[in-house]
Amino acid sequence: MRVLVTGATSLLGRHVARRLVDRGDTVSMLQRTSRGDSGVNEHLGDVADRSTVNRAVEGAEAVIHLAAHVAATGPWSRYAATNIEGTRNVIDAAAKAGVGRFVHVSSPSVAHGGESLVGVGAEPADPQNAHGPYARSKAMGEMVALDAGSPAMPVVAFRPHLVWGPGDTQLVGRIVDRARAGRLAIVGTGASLIDTTYIDNAADALVAALDHAPSIGTRALVVTNGQPRPVREIINRIVAAAGLEPPRIAVPYRIAHAGGRVVEQIWDRRGGDDDPPMTSFLAEQLGTAHWFDQRETRRLLEWEPKVSLDEGFRRLRTWFESI
Repeated sequence: MRVLVTGATSLLGRHVARRLVDRGDTVSMLQRTSRGDSGVNEHLGDVADRSTVNRAVEGAEAVIHLAAHVAATGPWSRYAATNIEGTRNVIDAAAKAGVGRFVHVSSPSVAHGGESLVGVGAEPADPQNAHGPYARSKAMGEMVALDAGSPAMPVVAFRPHLVWGPGDTQLVGRIVDRARAGRLAIVGTGASLIDTTYIDNAADALVAALDHAPSIGTRALVVTNGQPRPVREIINRIVAAAGLEPPRIAVPYRIAHAGGRVVEQIWDRRGGDDDPPMTSFLAEQLGTAHWFDQRETRRLLEWEPKVSLDEGFRRLRTWFESI
């Protein structure tokens, strides 16, 4: 199969592209910077550039769209350009080029309005109630993608939850950086149950979504390890894997949420690309439960996670010891 992967420099993108290449697919990539050692055809450019997207999509039989603007704060225009208009460019080009299947990588945050999510499935994307510019823009982008789905080009909105593993600069990287700086805090009691997804499982599930897209049809699926754990346990095991002490600071949820709103405003005014110490969205992610019913996802994907959380943390520790 000829597959275009956008955003292939991300952790998930790298793992998925490698799996496709290893099994014999012809893979091309669209990204802003070159990987250099990928061994596949690279198209360099931005998904916000329609002409670049059209050239990249030409000849593809399938598309995996991972490219996204992921940041804690920043101007809405940056999120909209990549996560909404960029998605529109890719999905439109795919439809015009006769692509037969499309997997749009989204996020469970598109349906998270701040309340606890307990054993739920893939609820509809809700940009009006999704919190933060990333979640709102991803919700709008997912709606654009799903609206373009058809029998000729089914669109699977793939929502992996909190993907982590060796080399992760998002969840693992941010937690470890804050722990090293003495700025890592537990929000609330740390007892809220959350789902996460080990990188190998996320990549295997994404390839399964591509393969089963014709039978799945146009719909959204949440993907996790299916092993919800208290958020304090997840954080403690990540920092332990890096050889660090667990956080001793605990901040009440209401204070963290209110303070996060103030910090967001300050960061938006000052600019810069560094992460703020807290945002209201981060407080919600750390202070509320969010775990998901995986039965339908696994049935449709004909997939089961191979790497348990215990094994994942063992691999993470080994990786930290090697760097």
